Order: sequence, then C-alpha cells, then structure tokens
Amino acid sequence: MDGDFRTEFVREPFTLKQHPALVLNADYRPLCYYPLSLWPWQDAIKAVFLDRVDVVAEYDYTVRSPSTEIRIPSVIVLRDYVKPQKRVAFTRFNLFLRDEFRCQYCGSRGDLTFDHVVPRARGGITSWENVVAACARCNLRKGARTLRRAGMSLRRPPRAPAAEELRNMGRKFPPNHLHESWIDFLYWDAELEA
Repeated sequence: MDGDFRTEFVREPFTLKQHPALVLNADYRPLCYYPLSLWPWQDAIKAVFLDRVDVVAEYDYTVRSPSTEIRIPSVIVLRDYVKPQKRVAFTRFNLFLRDEFRCQYCGSRGDLTFDHVVPRARGGITSWENVVAACARCNLRKGARTLRRAGMSLRRPPRAPAAEELRNMGRKFPPNHLHESWIDFLYWDAELEA
C-alpha cells in the first residue's frame, strides 16, 4: 500500500505532460516546422528563469513550488537569433520529407522504405541524387534492376533539397495536435490568397 502511494505521489500529473511550448526564433518563426519545434513545459519554464526566452502566450494551467506559482508557457521566443542551417542532412526522415512521404514510383503513402534508382549492385551510390522513397511493393518489384529494365518511371527526379525548401515542405504536415495559441505563429509568413 505504501509503495502505491509513493508511486502515485511522485508521478507527474497527466495534464502537465500535454503542455509543450512552441519555440520561435527571435524573428518569430518556428525553429523547425517538421518536426515542429516544441519543448516540454519544464524546459520552457527553465529557459524563462534563465532569461533566455520571452513568453508570448500561456496555458491556463499553473505549476507551483513552495514559494512561486507560474503559468505554463505555450509559446516562447528565443532572445538570441539562431541561424538556420544551410546544409540539409541526408537522413531517412529528410528523404521522406523531400518526397512528401509518397512512393516515387506509384505515389502511395505508408509502408515506405528507400530505393537506389541506380542499384548499388550496378555502381549506384547512396546520395540525394540516387535515392528515393519507395513503398515496399515497388521496391521489391524493381529489385536490383534499372528503371528501364523494370519498366518503371519516377514521379520526379531525385535531387538534393535546399534547407528552406525542406522547411517549407514541413508546413504541409502539421502535427496531430496544434494548440490554438500556436496557429498565428505557424503560418504568419505564408502568402495570402487574393
């Protein structure tokens, strides 16, 4: 009985786990769109006390210590500008993002892997210009053959994406949950329709 009480007492309340803070650069743009730049509420509060961020919006929830009560930040802005990286890392995630999470042969979504356009067995290298997202079915169908021998074609030729292009691509894939206080900061620099 005592062990159960201690475990419950130490556990964090469920509601506090669900309050991440959207992190904006000093220019009020998210540091990253996909995955969205979010910090746990504990890190956001620590950054406030260290005077590294300004709070733009808050949740209706508070956390307490013996001497202080503070509202949980929902949107914070870095005081110092973080220069975005120009180089895009060649990762599986960035490859899928470049290809919009679609098979580059049939256009389907889900169950993605990657495929070498020029097979490695035929001298193909692992690079932005030779690797595409592919569903398992198309990847098996193509095998170690060239596109021509397999009778397949690409939806678009693979190429190295620019960092800004990849950031903008991330906007098309919002996370499952967007807090209402974040919306104004996620798409404020999007071009308006006439």
